[in-house]
Amino acid sequence: MADSDTDKAIAALRESDLGSDPAALRAFNRDVVEEFRANGGKVGGTFEGADVLLLTMTGARSGQPRLTPLEYFVIDGRILVVGTYGGAPKDPAWVYNLRANAEAHVEIGTESYDVVAHELSGDEHRKLFAELVRLAPRIGVYRTRTTRQFPIFELRRTDGPGRHMAPAFALP
Repeated sequence: MADSDTDKAIAALRESDLGSDPAALRAFNRDVVEEFRANGGKVGGTFEGADVLLLTMTGARSGQPRLTPLEYFVIDGRILVVGTYGGAPKDPAWVYNLRANAEAHVEIGTESYDVVAHELSGDEHRKLFAELVRLAPRIGVYRTRTTRQFPIFELRRTDGPGRHMAPAFALP
């Protein structure tokens, strides 16, 4: 998706007040998840042309499975997700969930596997944030809308038994 198209889509989401309407956000995410799974990991709309994964993690407060579609980037073979939240003043919920429990599950295309999320900091964060802005200039625009630093997580594949979270989890 071209950056101007992404900005328009984010603006439309903001105007629809999804961020302050949990039910609307759940419905939006549910539709993206259904489209992702029905089309081998490809989605249109807000995510048209973007690399999208489905992240299943454990809720920080509830302890229940939480599923969210996220744009991801591959830099030097590393899968990265960034908590821009469109430049909102607070981190998205998935960030708090990964900080509380780094074990998660991803679906990318038709592949599905367990990961451990590692939050980047210091020089590593600065270097990769600059590269993310180069790859997706809208991230830099979002950064001008807030004073918070955007968290970046690397999703590292694991292959240990007993660490698997059910990939077929669906949003209510």
